[in-house]
Amino acid sequence: MADWQQTGPLSRTLRAANPGPMTLDGTNSYVLAAPGSATVVVVDPGPLLEDHLAALAAGPVELILVTHRHADHTEGSARLRELTGAPVRAAHPDFCHGGAPLRDGELIRAAGVEIEVLATPGHTSDSVCFVLKDPSLKHDGGTPQVLTGDTVLGQGSTVLDYPDGRLGDYLDSLGKLHGLGTRALAGATGAHAAAGRPVAVLPGHGPVLPDLAAAAAAYQAHRQERLAQVRAAVEQLGGEPAAAAVAALVYGDVPANLQGAAQLSVQAQLDYLRGATSAR
Repeated sequence: MADWQQTGPLSRTLRAANPGPMTLDGTNSYVLAAPGSATVVVVDPGPLLEDHLAALAAGPVELILVTHRHADHTEGSARLRELTGAPVRAAHPDFCHGGAPLRDGELIRAAGVEIEVLATPGHTSDSVCFVLKDPSLKHDGGTPQVLTGDTVLGQGSTVLDYPDGRLGDYLDSLGKLHGLGTRALAGATGAHAAAGRPVAVLPGHGPVLPDLAAAAAAYQAHRQERLAQVRAAVEQLGGEPAAAAVAALVYGDVPANLQGAAQLSVQAQLDYLRGATSAR
């Protein structure tokens, strides 16, 4: 029997059985709907696992969305479309099936929910987040929840899939998410905020986080700390050291099965630092 978790008034999640070093306990697939809606929206169908997809298809699915192109989020998309007839929409056209590519700032209305598309490149170039709104709560800005895919995880830090994912883009995206979270806490009104309440994070992996502003700030601090460590390692090694040599110094405590991911992040950081130096 599917192990559903209610993650908010508009959302519930079903974790796929694909645990691993890069997927933590597994990929979180989300089902979105306002109370009383006859249809649902599925976000990130996850891997091609028939039992998992059958559970997601149990209700009338109106729309399927994906946060980014990685297979642990998209592999089951085409099959879920076969099961439900619903179009699949992603920022990258190659991962759309019967639907148009997502646009930054687009407002999608489906299953009684308003879903704003927020481009957040960095983990991958096509990464997006989805800001959830409940049209019945317009008096306070709606229900503050954001589906972050792999841009912000429920635990640990995300990998930059360099060269597709770039650190400069990622830092800009974290700034955008931090601003969204802090405006909500300050009681701002408008499309991105709910008065005086923290924005909950619904991540692609790991548990729900209660405060987007705090999570984004922690990610920003972590990236700056890592950048300082990479700068120090480059100075220690001299010249233009290989990413593997820098990773050995900066990420020496990372398990062997994650060293490849660590080297991708180092490459992204070295590229960022080279760009910052040439811009002076």
